[in-house]
Amino acid sequence: MVTSSEHNSERFRRKLDHLRLYQEGWGAQSNAFHDVYLVHQALPEFDLKDIDLSIRWLGKTLAAPFIINAMTGGTPASLDINRSLARAAARTGVAMAVGSQHIALEAPEVRETFAIVRRENPGGVILANVSAGASVDEAARAVEMIAADGLQLHLNVVQELLMPEGDRTFHHYRDRIRDVAAGLPVPVIVKEVGNGLSREVALVLYGCGVRRLDVGGGGGTNFAAIESRRAGRDNNAYCKWGLPTALSLMEVATSGLPLEIVATGGIESPLEAAKALALGASLVGVAGHFLKVCLDEGEEGLVAEIERWKKDLRNFCLMCGARNIKELKKKPVIITGRAHEWLLNRGIDPTSFARR
Repeated sequence: MVTSSEHNSERFRRKLDHLRLYQEGWGAQSNAFHDVYLVHQALPEFDLKDIDLSIRWLGKTLAAPFIINAMTGGTPASLDINRSLARAAARTGVAMAVGSQHIALEAPEVRETFAIVRRENPGGVILANVSAGASVDEAARAVEMIAADGLQLHLNVVQELLMPEGDRTFHHYRDRIRDVAAGLPVPVIVKEVGNGLSREVALVLYGCGVRRLDVGGGGGTNFAAIESRRAGRDNNAYCKWGLPTALSLMEVATSGLPLEIVATGGIESPLEAAKALALGASLVGVAGHFLKVCLDEGEEGLVAEIERWKKDLRNFCLMCGARNIKELKKKPVIITGRAHEWLLNRGIDPTSFARR
């Protein structure tokens, strides 16, 4: 029988492995944004100073539609990392999500590695994070731990199946999601962690009362690759499983549902962020890229990088003829290649994006 202390020790080792393999860049695959093109408008009707990147989200104003997305917490090393990430988020006016808090729910001694985020960023948008299989009580405790503005419920079926210690029962997830969405005082964002959300799943989640989704598509941190590497195996089939970010985003954006969508999954440039927003995302989540900058260059380097993203996104808005993010979502987007083929096979008209 596995004891509670042994279980927590395994979580601790897994957290350390994940952080190490993040740094080694394990699992990158295509996010499919190379098949997406924005239409250049050579004669702007306004000036660069007229562009406003700010948005309202979860009752607060963000300077730009970016989230430093869920990554870490629960280890000694993650305390300093989360401190730097939180400070950078506060200084640049973007949102931040912590990594899975389950370890802190079971081991109170590591709560500080998560709680530091709210202390360093008292006025910002902060998201808590637990599994979609969490109970209402666990979800509420995670939110309380960091005084969160919202809660990410992560779906990581592929990762669980590849972990020897992972879950094997998932039938209760829908009921748990429904209960948490109804039982918390803060909004819930259901998030995939690298395999994408399909249109079918978006419909189910909407029926569970969820109004915000993070597509978490393929192209970024690949937990199938990370878990395979941890186990010393090469499960290439699993590493290539799932929906690339751009395809998942278009599936959910064309579902006809009034959803707020976060686009996450290997977005590593302001141009890809602009493409995601034009395709229908309300915000763009960046995990691995911002973490790498933070680890390599520290808080100051990350602040400079986020400011560069804001500057470049403002430029791309001008070049598309959009004064703000709402207008950017109405600009024409050309879908080509395999993404075009995918949409056709899924019954989605690719020209609906081009003929706006």
